[in-house]
Amino acid sequence: MTGRILVARLDNLGDVLLAGPCVRAVASTASSVVMLVGPRGRAAAELLPGVDEIVSWCAPWIDPEPEPVTPSVIDDLVRRVRALRVDAALILTSFHQSPLPLALALRMAGVPWIGAISEDYPGSLLDLRHRVDGDPPEALRGLSLAAAAGYRLPRHDWHPRVRRPLPDVQRLVGKPGYVVLHPAASAAARQPSAATSAAIVRAVTAAGYRVVVTGGPGETALTNAITDGIATDLGGKTSLPQLAAVLDNAAAVVAPNTSAAHLATAVGTPVVSLFAPVVLAGRWAPYGSDCVLLGDQSAPCRSSRARTCPVPGHPCLDSLDPDQVVGAIAQFAPGHSPEEVDRDDECLAG
Repeated sequence: MTGRILVARLDNLGDVLLAGPCVRAVASTASSVVMLVGPRGRAAAELLPGVDEIVSWCAPWIDPEPEPVTPSVIDDLVRRVRALRVDAALILTSFHQSPLPLALALRMAGVPWIGAISEDYPGSLLDLRHRVDGDPPEALRGLSLAAAAGYRLPRHDWHPRVRRPLPDVQRLVGKPGYVVLHPAASAAARQPSAATSAAIVRAVTAAGYRVVVTGGPGETALTNAITDGIATDLGGKTSLPQLAAVLDNAAAVVAPNTSAAHLATAVGTPVVSLFAPVVLAGRWAPYGSDCVLLGDQSAPCRSSRARTCPVPGHPCLDSLDPDQVVGAIAQFAPGHSPEEVDRDDECLAG
């Protein structure tokens, strides 16, 4: 199918990054690709190869802190999509989400052909009702929808990617070869405690690696607390493209189930994934680069989708031995063994 195609993914940064293979598949045939995203995911859409135009709209049925649903909210979406004059749309969702509310709005906007993954009966809302067997990685789930609609990528290109060139971040981090720790996630249940993250910083530094700690503007108290004067604190100091560049120059990235882990895979950097099993690792673990998965995947919180840990002591992540993290890093960085890592911190940001 050619023409002007809309691809929708209305979630967070990581979800949009994982939509990248689907977007590139569509872009390989379409004359142009418009991406419809939520405000929390827009910065990731700006990094995706194949995206020609971005429309941001907050979906009340997806956003974790939604505004009330009013006629004017829906009318705004319908008006904006109608003005795009797209020939078709693909709606990407997670397994627990329905594409049908958005499909209804797109029909009202006059989109002539709509495809989505849907277990629910769609009536006349979908032209392609695709179904997925099992629990594939999220990137492949979206890519399977593209394939069902006639858009395909070569097998070697099924991983997330970002636009290049990326910004020069040497003034922030110095020479390549450091280890990044990104301690935070959008849900508390998916990240280690500050004490565990601080212990990881100490262990990785003691092993001889230079450590850079990253985080968003709302995570600066956490990044400051765990660096403790022995690591470079970039909390709140990078845009998403700059963060991608910081991860690109790292020997390895240590992160929980959060967008930074998916961004690391998109730039091809190995990931030590501190993965809480509140969602399935088979769906949401980093996909597309080398990865070691740490964390108790059989913990009582398994598949609970909890945002706050329901188990006292957060054992799935806070029982981790920091030396396990050091060992995982060593698997990825034989050329950056502790005795070879550059430790000149003169040009690092404070």
